[in-house]
Amino acid sequence: MNHLPEHGCITCTECFNEEPVLFDRTQESDGNWRITANPLAWGSTSAEIIVLGFSKGPTQAGALASTPHNQIAYKGSRLNVGKILAHIGLLENVEESSLKSAVDNAIANKNGLFHFGSFIKCTVERKDPKSGKWKGSGGGMLDKFVATAFGQNVAQTCSSQFLRNLPENTKLIVMFGLGTKQNYVREAFKLFKVARPGQWHWVNDISYSDSKITVVHVEHFASQGALIPNWLGTNKHERSRLGVLAKQAVAQALVSIA
Repeated sequence: MNHLPEHGCITCTECFNEEPVLFDRTQESDGNWRITANPLAWGSTSAEIIVLGFSKGPTQAGALASTPHNQIAYKGSRLNVGKILAHIGLLENVEESSLKSAVDNAIANKNGLFHFGSFIKCTVERKDPKSGKWKGSGGGMLDKFVATAFGQNVAQTCSSQFLRNLPENTKLIVMFGLGTKQNYVREAFKLFKVARPGQWHWVNDISYSDSKITVVHVEHFASQGALIPNWLGTNKHERSRLGVLAKQAVAQALVSIA
């Protein structure tokens, strides 16, 4: 039976030439981009719903050496994760303290509905041309990485390794991140077609399916300013349309789970 990565550290050396590959120490770089070998997973190995960030950001990656595993995923942003998942119908829409607890419990639960991780399992960073420092976040990070040859190779390798053969009962993948003018949505769609050859089609502007799984893109949990409230519809803004489309696509996918 196909299964998702076990809750904990993942053993994978696919993108690294160096031997041996040391967790959170071995790196591979190309130009202004690099990846660090520190793949992790949370939740069930036979989940019905997979929730994926793009890559561990600096808050999560910086916590690996000092933070218990169950506290690393979405560290510092779990309330936003809860708001987004509740908006699309995957968590109960309750008060904020209970919503954060629901995310905590879902991430720690090895036998629940959810599996959590990253689309790119290793940490992705880009060198700032001005400061020369490596950064794991910033504008256009998602779509710019997968638009490079290095990023394409890493993304294709990673997605083929971990998303090609999914459990039979996995029906929905929620992807945090839309990209600039939905560039990340379009790039991810191309990667899924390579990782999982099949009859892919668009469900709407932010979701697509191969009739076995549905992939739905939602606002990134670390988005700044008014982006999350706009997407949630808290503010009257055209971006709320993307939140409505996500809710509709999830509802359609859940019909096949029920």
